[in-house]
Amino acid sequence: MRLRKSWRATLAAPAPEAWLRSWLLEPGSLTRRCQGRCRHFQVCLLAQGRAPDLVAAKPARARQTLVREVLLCCDGVPVIFAHTTLSTVGRGRLNRWLARLGSRSLGSLLFAYPGFCRGAIECTRLDRRDPLYRAALAALPAGSALPPQLWARRSTHALGGQQVSVCEVFLPAIRALTG
Repeated sequence: MRLRKSWRATLAAPAPEAWLRSWLLEPGSLTRRCQGRCRHFQVCLLAQGRAPDLVAAKPARARQTLVREVLLCCDGVPVIFAHTTLSTVGRGRLNRWLARLGSRSLGSLLFAYPGFCRGAIECTRLDRRDPLYRAALAALPAGSALPPQLWARRSTHALGGQQVSVCEVFLPAIRALTG
């Protein structure tokens, strides 16, 4: 069952606390922001290949989607779960780049290459019924728990005729990076 999420360009009530709002609305690279707040930053590649897009409005497109899922970890602790999708209908630079990215940060590509154009950042709250929430929970070490709701954001990055969609779910440990 696919739930309809309400993705919004403005934060709906009840809005998150100011410290989390600054992460949700960060216009730059989350990778760079995390790196500046911890001693050891790591991208843990969880999965990459053809898979359902957990964020798509139209599930039928999932058959032609390349999905990449990673955990962004600071000092060994997961702080962000990222679900990235790219249509595989048309082949292009993004397909090749994403296929070779491995455990490197996608942000290092998106914010370093001058041809990318970023769309609006949209946010939503996820709960246990949402497949994206469940994917984030499944990515964590066994026995981990999550609060009843998590905040997430998404945006698209276009290059030429291709577009990559990036969805980031903020895990509770992100609070330790505040300050």
